Amino acid sequence: MSRSLRVPITEDQLAPLDANENVLQFSSLPSDEHLRRIAELLEPRPDVSLRVYGGYDGTISDLEFLRFFPFLRRFSADALYGQLTSLEGLRHLPSSLERLLIGATKRRLSLAPIRRFGDLQTLFVEGPHSDFEAISGLTRLEDLTLRSVTLPDLSILLPLARLRKLDLKLGGTRDLRLLPRIGRLSYVELWLIRGLDDVGPVAEVETLQHLFLQALKQVTVLPSFAGSTALRRVDLQTMKGLDDLSPLAEASNLEILNLVDMRHLHPEVLRPFVAHPSLRAGIWGFGSDRRNFAAQDLLPLPPEPRGYAKARRGVSGPPEPAPWYRPDWDGFRTADT
Repeated sequence: MSRSLRVPITEDQLAPLDANENVLQFSSLPSDEHLRRIAELLEPRPDVSLRVYGGYDGTISDLEFLRFFPFLRRFSADALYGQLTSLEGLRHLPSSLERLLIGATKRRLSLAPIRRFGDLQTLFVEGPHSDFEAISGLTRLEDLTLRSVTLPDLSILLPLARLRKLDLKLGGTRDLRLLPRIGRLSYVELWLIRGLDDVGPVAEVETLQHLFLQALKQVTVLPSFAGSTALRRVDLQTMKGLDDLSPLAEASNLEILNLVDMRHLHPEVLRPFVAHPSLRAGIWGFGSDRRNFAAQDLLPLPPEPRGYAKARRGVSGPPEPAPWYRPDWDGFRTADT
């Protein structure tokens, strides 16, 4: 839960933080006196993230206000677009910073100031920026998201021995050959990467548990996942180039298969998963109730598509709620949840 501070800041806005408030944010720069008061709220709560965003009035052009927060563990600067002109103000934050989010800006900024955050565990960077090699020194990183970033290859990530989660979104990073040598990846997400046509290296990541592929229109073939014994869940969304999912059925311990906006496919693509030894749940998104119901007939797994039970009983009635889907879904609803 977040608390938004709006200038002019009132005493009510500076009340002590509730236990469930984990983000304190503002889009206009408060006065120095109010920044001191905000610091007093945050210092005893290392679990709370400070977020600055928007800056539509032009008051947030740099990060020098961070001099009031030398104790922060979590900081986000995003949606500042044309306002932010430098990241140098990050020098005011402690080297013990654990979580950092840097959003897109109109000007290409240097990432060199992040080198000092040796304890950083989570990093989100939306480009384009410069000096991406600074990431190589963040050897305690466990979770990295690069959005709208193009790297020639993944060599700058090789020193990240603790990395568990890697998201590559947008941008044009096409060479994934080093992926199996990066950290001990349990989660890999690849989304709308221009020109990427080969995802073969993901099947060589021995520790991979969850794979998420979305809108990679030039990917037409999946690699064999016969050696992916740790793989438990796969999400495919709007993967219009794929027409054969059988390589995924070779993942012997796969438990969850989610197909979202895969309307170009026929339910028969699920036949290789019939009698799969461990598959226990799935979401079918073939573009129509008729196709989704046929998929459920072929591979009856929870959660059932909306309207399926009524349709198979020949019962008509008012529309049911739209099907739910979350990228972080890790199971299915039961009577107890």
